[in-house]
Amino acid sequence: MSDNHKGRLLITGASGLLGSKLQKIAEGKFNLILLHNTRPLSPNSLELDITNQKEVTKLFNDLKPEIVIHTASETNVDKCELQKEHAWKINVEGTHNVTRACKKIDAKLVYISTDYVFDGEKGNYKEEDKPNPISYYGITKLEGENQVIQNCNDHVILRTSVIYGWHQWKQNFATWVINQLRQNKEITVVDEHHNTPTLADNLAEMTIEALRSDLHGLYHASGIEKISRYDFAIQIAKTFHLDLNLIKPIKMSQLAAWVAKRPKDSSLNTDKIQKHLKTKPLNITDGLNIMKQQEKEA
Repeated sequence: MSDNHKGRLLITGASGLLGSKLQKIAEGKFNLILLHNTRPLSPNSLELDITNQKEVTKLFNDLKPEIVIHTASETNVDKCELQKEHAWKINVEGTHNVTRACKKIDAKLVYISTDYVFDGEKGNYKEEDKPNPISYYGITKLEGENQVIQNCNDHVILRTSVIYGWHQWKQNFATWVINQLRQNKEITVVDEHHNTPTLADNLAEMTIEALRSDLHGLYHASGIEKISRYDFAIQIAKTFHLDLNLIKPIKMSQLAAWVAKRPKDSSLNTDKIQKHLKTKPLNITDGLNIMKQQEKEA
């Protein structure tokens, strides 16, 4: 898409962490259509329940976006395990409604997926590795990928991992660590659970560049550095000058609060996307430094 042509870009889940960053980056470059379900972040945002097929079809037909970035999903892993019907309805049926609506109006679809489609037995997963989800959340997101492939010829699937960054009200792992430590609260964090954490701003930039470069197919779009949750928490504490001694390591098997199984090492390999984009995946230090800078500027 040329720079002088402002295409209509629709973002589902525009109030979420990634949705809010996408909005910031895409403003001025596209004619934005922002959708939320419960709480708008922007006064221009439209309310839409993606599980209502009639509503989705009507809105897409009326507004005719040329590109859709589908970020809306139920990402609470334990909630998905406990409320399977709810998880299926949003992550599978909702995605089905979005993909079918895109197909009807011939819109390009970018679908945000997850490292949890893998079982975590080996780590450093490439796009050609076989998914084998061990949680219901992972199952629903993989089924969402299948809906995209079946219904949309022009699509990009971006799998990501542990999205973090500043948001007005939604907490993520990084902001939770910062908030707890600033209140001098002791926290326990698993030390053998590995991912490739992704700064939301970095993912938003990669996503916008992926659609402007007209990428197609499946890509891993996460941070570049594999790290355990415990070491990530330590890095967060160091960056924000907080007390490291408040962070205690724990084993996954000791975490009674976890209902769903988590993959032990679901780190993603980003070699493929790096070959196609100027925007490069960030390491932990750079990602956290950007977060720190953003807080200073806020």
